[in-house]
Amino acid sequence: MTARTLWTFAITSVALFMVSLDNLVVTTAIPVIRTDLGASLESLEWTVNAYTLTFAVLLLTGAALGDRFGRRLMFSIGVGIFTVASVAAALAPTVEALDVARAVQGLGAAIVMPLTLTLLSASVSPERRGLALGAWGGIGGLAVAFGPVVGGAVVDGISWHWIFWLNVPIGLVLVPLALLRLDESQGPGDRLDLPGVGLASAGMLGLVWALINGNADGWTSTQIVAPLVAGLTLLGAFAAWELRSPAPMLPLRFFRNRAFALGNVSSLFMFFGMFGSIFLLAQFFQTVQGYSPLQSGLRILPWTIAPMFIAPIAGALSDKISPRLILGAGLSLQAAALAWIASVTTPTAPYGELVIPFALAGVGMALFFAPMANVVLSAVRPAEEGQASGANNAIRELGGVFGVAVLAAVFSRVGGYESGVAFVDGMRSAVYVGAAVVGIGAVAAFLIPSPRTCSEATTVAVDRPGERLVPQPEAA
Repeated sequence: MTARTLWTFAITSVALFMVSLDNLVVTTAIPVIRTDLGASLESLEWTVNAYTLTFAVLLLTGAALGDRFGRRLMFSIGVGIFTVASVAAALAPTVEALDVARAVQGLGAAIVMPLTLTLLSASVSPERRGLALGAWGGIGGLAVAFGPVVGGAVVDGISWHWIFWLNVPIGLVLVPLALLRLDESQGPGDRLDLPGVGLASAGMLGLVWALINGNADGWTSTQIVAPLVAGLTLLGAFAAWELRSPAPMLPLRFFRNRAFALGNVSSLFMFFGMFGSIFLLAQFFQTVQGYSPLQSGLRILPWTIAPMFIAPIAGALSDKISPRLILGAGLSLQAAALAWIASVTTPTAPYGELVIPFALAGVGMALFFAPMANVVLSAVRPAEEGQASGANNAIRELGGVFGVAVLAAVFSRVGGYESGVAFVDGMRSAVYVGAAVVGIGAVAAFLIPSPRTCSEATTVAVDRPGERLVPQPEAA
């Protein structure tokens, strides 16, 4: 690797670690935040989902901004936004202020995340892409691994506010380094799809609002039915707009490629089960079994640390073995592990009964990251990688949003915080649902076509109304 490539890898990896860490760093702090700020279950869901929802919906815009104004410039701006929002979250006096700050953090992360992948991909040769993406996946996995532990250690040692202060010095170092050491590049996009952003954002907000508040307000109440119907209508309008937009935020033609479509279905369902389950399990150890935040984070570690070691190997193997086999095996392990966790959990369950299923879930998660990135980027042309990576990241983050919202709704319907038995009753039902959804994702992964046929002549040369779509040749 050249010195420039090494700098690119270092800068993008640290940024990836920072924004990925914030996906899970609050999980072990949730019980403390609930007590400190007097937050309800719905408010706690927004503490997680305010970040992931804005992250997911605006990821495609982040990639488009990089294509238009320069990836290095927008990467630096995104890190700056994330850093300032971290200060606001650390100083938040109420749960509502915290949720707003988390939403702005999601905006910054939405700009940074897809650009880490496109900047890194552009800096390495095609034959080394699998290895580079494996390392990229390993860094993301490292953040996932240490998110609950870092959160628990900081909450135990100082206070929950410091899980956000940690981002500030990192951001202050990254911005000047990025401006000095990264090469500037742009993509083919010259227009922003602002109507698409508005329709997608409003539609997703309506759906998530209904899912989070359905149990409290009543599923047939006007307060729930109205945003649910409005959300679905707006998402339908988004799809219709994207089909006719001269510069779509999400080119729907990408989904004509079976590899791209099935890969994103797998991503959606994998993150649904993972985020929804960890949201509840982190609370289980503290609320039911009385462990401290750090002790809780350490008990989740066998699950979350596996990607650190296995994701780079999976990335290298994805250059030699069909990615669908690796992905399908990983999601199958994840689904089986979640079902195992649900079956053995009781209020007094010894931790030893959870270690093996936690480890299996971690291996399954590790087998997912890098092969999925390879599948998605291989399904489009190099000039379209920014949009493709943004789409994949957006869809998997939406999986996390829906996972937290749906599994928390199941939890609230079946159980609650009244007692340890009530909590476990709700959590077990929710985790079983998560296992079933991840299992469907495994089926989708096994159906991804092999590399020889994955292009299926579906990547097109143009995406402008009135021009004939020209199929590209199949991948070799």
